Amino acid sequence: MTIDRDLHAGAEPGLRFAMLMTPDGRVMDLGWKDVEKWRPADGFLWVHLERDDPTAQAWVRGPAGIDQLVALALLAEESRPRVEDVDDDLLVVLRGVNKVQPGDPCEDDIDTQLVPIHIWMTASRCISLRDKAHSLNALRDLRLTMMTGKGPRSAGTLMSRIAEKVADHLGDLVAEVEDEISDLEDRIGEGENGPDLRSGIAATRRRVVQFRRYLAPQRDALYRLRHDDASWLTKDAKKHLREVNDRLISHLEDLDEIRQRASILQEELGTMVAEQTNRNTFALSIVTVVMLPMTFITGYFGMNTGALPFGTEHPYGTGIATLIIGVVGLVTGLVLRYGIRGRR
Repeated sequence: MTIDRDLHAGAEPGLRFAMLMTPDGRVMDLGWKDVEKWRPADGFLWVHLERDDPTAQAWVRGPAGIDQLVALALLAEESRPRVEDVDDDLLVVLRGVNKVQPGDPCEDDIDTQLVPIHIWMTASRCISLRDKAHSLNALRDLRLTMMTGKGPRSAGTLMSRIAEKVADHLGDLVAEVEDEISDLEDRIGEGENGPDLRSGIAATRRRVVQFRRYLAPQRDALYRLRHDDASWLTKDAKKHLREVNDRLISHLEDLDEIRQRASILQEELGTMVAEQTNRNTFALSIVTVVMLPMTFITGYFGMNTGALPFGTEHPYGTGIATLIIGVVGLVTGLVLRYGIRGRR
């Protein structure tokens, strides 16, 4: 078996890679010229393209020999996961995890993390497309496996392995969100209730909702795929797809659990904020009640009218007024302290 272990990608305009699995077990990288010369008798061909590149678009619309309606669907912006059958061939759209570079301003955007993969699968050829700015580790890992001689060699097994790799990387993304919610739970357990915590909970809830927006249709698409009657979808491939579909359902259940945990955290945080507000309001009320009688006394004796006791002529007027204010404050504090306790 001849194996090229160097992963060359993007060497030619619009072409990420092209792999030929020959009948005698060889795996070869091809360029545009070799792709155009390919015939089904040469072996199974997998061509991975950049959807938004003019060269790739021109090949899909022309030399690829695809029906124009299918070519239009492959190059369309619409990316909701789905499966459409055309005779014995399948048009499949899935969402995979994009490898976002650290520091990318859009790294927290769900539309950047989950990107579309358009696939046209026949018995002898697979054409897959993704945008030029995206990087899909799922396809890279699968290609590396195939180049080492352990990957799929037919349409059915390739389709099931693509779905499996996509689901595995989606699981990593779900686990990342679960770690985020666990960290938020720990912070609330430590008594933290700042605005960054509230925004963190809200952001996590938004991510979960957005994940579900794509994963629920993807679950339905995989269910549709494993029940399709395409001749190249073998029993083993359908069995594998069923396992992948079950795994995706598990991811959706995990997302539902994370959403419930986020809702509970938001309620708990709201309760903590309300309790803190009540404590602050109670403290301010105590201060107001204690100061009110003293304020009244100082205001009363501070009037500039005649016949007030302890006027400016009285030698001990200030001391006596201060003593009265102190006694009133002390009595008010004792009444508040022991009166409230007695009622409890």
